[in-house]
Amino acid sequence: MDNPSAPQPHIPADGGAGAHAMHAHAAPTNFIRKYIFSTDHKVIGIQYYFLALTSVFVGMFLSLLMRIHLVWPSAKVFGLDIKPETYLALLTMHGTIMVFFVLTTAPQGGFGNYFLPIQIGAPDMAFPILNMLSFWTTFLGFIAIIAAFFVEGGAPLSGWTNYPPLSAIPQAGPGQSLGEDLWIVSIALFCAASLLGALNFITTTLDLRARGMSMMKLPLTVWSWFVTAILGLLAFGVLLAAGVLLLLDRNLGTSFFVPGGLVVSGEMIKHNGGSPLLWQHLFWFFGHPEVYIAILPGMGVTSQILSTFARKPIFGYKAMVYAMLAIGVLGFFVWGHHMFMSGMSPYSAMAFSMLTIAIGVPSAIKTFNWLGTLWKGRIRFTVPMMFAIGFVSLFVSGGLSGPFLAQPAVDIPLHDTFFVVAHFHLIMGVAAIFGIFAATYYWFPKMFGRMMNHKLGYLHFWITFVGTYAIFFPMHYEGLAGRPRRYSQLTEVGFLHQFWGVEKFITIAAIITITVQLVFLFNLFWSMFKGKKAPVNPWESTTLEWTIPSPPPHDNFAGTIPVVHNGPYEYGVPGAERDFIMQTDAPSTTKGH
Repeated sequence: MDNPSAPQPHIPADGGAGAHAMHAHAAPTNFIRKYIFSTDHKVIGIQYYFLALTSVFVGMFLSLLMRIHLVWPSAKVFGLDIKPETYLALLTMHGTIMVFFVLTTAPQGGFGNYFLPIQIGAPDMAFPILNMLSFWTTFLGFIAIIAAFFVEGGAPLSGWTNYPPLSAIPQAGPGQSLGEDLWIVSIALFCAASLLGALNFITTTLDLRARGMSMMKLPLTVWSWFVTAILGLLAFGVLLAAGVLLLLDRNLGTSFFVPGGLVVSGEMIKHNGGSPLLWQHLFWFFGHPEVYIAILPGMGVTSQILSTFARKPIFGYKAMVYAMLAIGVLGFFVWGHHMFMSGMSPYSAMAFSMLTIAIGVPSAIKTFNWLGTLWKGRIRFTVPMMFAIGFVSLFVSGGLSGPFLAQPAVDIPLHDTFFVVAHFHLIMGVAAIFGIFAATYYWFPKMFGRMMNHKLGYLHFWITFVGTYAIFFPMHYEGLAGRPRRYSQLTEVGFLHQFWGVEKFITIAAIITITVQLVFLFNLFWSMFKGKKAPVNPWESTTLEWTIPSPPPHDNFAGTIPVVHNGPYEYGVPGAERDFIMQTDAPSTTKGH
């Protein structure tokens, strides 16, 4: 109970319950409204999570087909004859599914939806129906992208960046007809859903915080979801508009992206005046913030977990907040570094290069603060802690190659090589995946009321961690040696033969790493039903989700609005009764703080 003699936060006349009551809704009573078309943010978060889980296994399967083909080009995998155009279609769909339906969907749509309201003390998201519509629109986008495999001509082959004029001309190649239209429709639906979700996240964070929960008492996870939502609100609209313009070029004869004078298969294309570079500007104005949309939630989760299991307050909380905000702002000013090859002015290239170097500063602040959090901590090497440390390792390893690629003189010879593939897979792809794994092992007890098997968790971590470096580190050396990307096989060009041994090593590492994900899948589903029952607060954490039952009730706090007295990372406080202080602990229990 609160100490009546202690100073209390300002409480409005309605007890602070007005905003929360407006967004409360009764628990559904039938199966369809409870588990399918649910407006409960927790159910929607789980729906997003399992959509991303399905997507990641589809994406990994496509990457496995590519890896096998690169080493054994004559092999038929599952009866599929992989031609060069098939390889490009696999590459396109792998990149698209992973970037949009895994790296964007799981951290923000999955864990963000589930835990943001609980961590700020709200009964639900600000707009529950909008939340439901956001998920189902995303789901329709996923159905559209998968449908591209099964239509006449198959999936598109223009890469996940979808550059015109290849993507803008239906007769440009296999998959560039209906398959390409489905790709654009899928991404347009995804963008629309992301805009709905971003509005919801921002409004919820600003309007529905519990009494005493100031912005500087928010967990860093909430800050990361909040900043990510702002990025999404500003970036996805640009890609949505670009997609609409591309559909018009393809189907109604406009010329936004298609220049005049193009000849395809001996036929003059009836377009003129368009600019392929316009698409690149629009795409990358979205595309670079998208990198941070994928990675920022992982940064927030890593901060949460490192502080929890080092049993120390996060080092430099305010610096971490301002670093995230700086990353969000600077992320909109560096898109040109993806376009050094486009023939841009050297002065523009220099400006983009300097801004790219600048964005490394807040990232470095976060990294050093993570190390400061671990320094002299009483570290508990739990499975979520291992994945959080793995996130830091991959983020640093992938990030160190960024300043090289930020220099036009270095980027131009490396741009179309495996060096870039290695860079963005480490920093954007696998680092974000490690953040998802860390969040899964950390929050699984709260979501499902049971503990995951820690022995299987350690097995999953070590093979995935070592396998990731075995896959992507050699790619840096291949890139420096001139190994080009997007080539479907190594047999046709003489100097590529030297890479066969390295490619075989990478492929074997990829097969092992992908296989061990089945261990994670078994652990996940087995633990849901057979795992050890979880206590309310198994990690001795401080944030609000650990004050309520596991799994949480329908309205999270059973009608009682929590009152926040403390920051989110009060560990090792001198004079406290325990080595941690919950955010809801009243001043009388935090003597000496």
